[in-house]
Amino acid sequence: MKKAVMWICTIAMATGLMGGAQADDSWPSKPVRVIVPFPAGTSADVTGRAVAALLAQQLGQPFIVENRPGASGTIGQAIAAKAEPDGHTILIASSSWTVVPATIPHLSFDPLKDFTGITILAQIPNVLVVSPAAKISSVAELVALARSRPGKLNYATVGTGSAMHLNAARFQISAGIDAVQVPYKGSPEVLTDLIGGQVDFCFCPTSNVLPMIKDGRLVPLAVGSSRRSSALPDVPTTEEAGFPNSAYNFWIGLAVPAKTPQSVVQRLHAETVRALNRPEVKARWDALGQEMQISTPELFSARLRDEMTSNAALVRAANIKEN
Repeated sequence: MKKAVMWICTIAMATGLMGGAQADDSWPSKPVRVIVPFPAGTSADVTGRAVAALLAQQLGQPFIVENRPGASGTIGQAIAAKAEPDGHTILIASSSWTVVPATIPHLSFDPLKDFTGITILAQIPNVLVVSPAAKISSVAELVALARSRPGKLNYATVGTGSAMHLNAARFQISAGIDAVQVPYKGSPEVLTDLIGGQVDFCFCPTSNVLPMIKDGRLVPLAVGSSRRSSALPDVPTTEEAGFPNSAYNFWIGLAVPAKTPQSVVQRLHAETVRALNRPEVKARWDALGQEMQISTPELFSARLRDEMTSNAALVRAANIKEN
């Protein structure tokens, strides 16, 4: 009942708390370009495609997904930032959006000033996983092994400053261990090498690793977010496992270029909320282990500012530098 009330309130905010602007019924007037700054098969791609398909259905125009990966997502972000601000280019962003200002100097765009956030689409817990061949069954065992072999263990990420990297960095600081990052192009390559034993562990999005966990190809040791995953209710968080301040919350969101008319922002937000509240989306998010987290553009923007500050501090503490 509480969740239903929250959803109803969110819809009310979407239609009534956005500066009094009227939604633009003339938008979209042509196909909409959906920039995903990560490879196909990643959580951002899967989530973005699902939402884009529903928006196309609801609005009667194609929403065409373009994967433009590279440089921790900044290649695709730069393309979106420079697009015409008419609502016909949208960005599927992730929490790495709030990290790159601290890891990549001299960006060609300003992550805050050049975009207007629409809403978070999903919060996705990362799962600390290892191969069964490693014969590690708990976080404590992994930490003990890492402490006995400082600098020898390695972990996979999808790039410097990615959510997988930041989650591992927070965990290492809390656990007092030192492991080596191995960056990959995308999650599919990470999982291939993790299962094959080429890397020792990773913090992988629930939506990517659930099938491998269910068929025994990966062992979940903990969830890296601040609370347990509904898809893995018996798996503790890293904080529950005894490592305070190790949680990192990974999200996927939707944004448009700055200066997009407020009327278009309002309609895109309302239609996105409508799509996210469809029962089939909730069922799919549950199956993927994703949490529904709808927000207004104002609340989303406030979260972005807060996370840029906290992530900059984490980058300094972990001495993270872009390769």
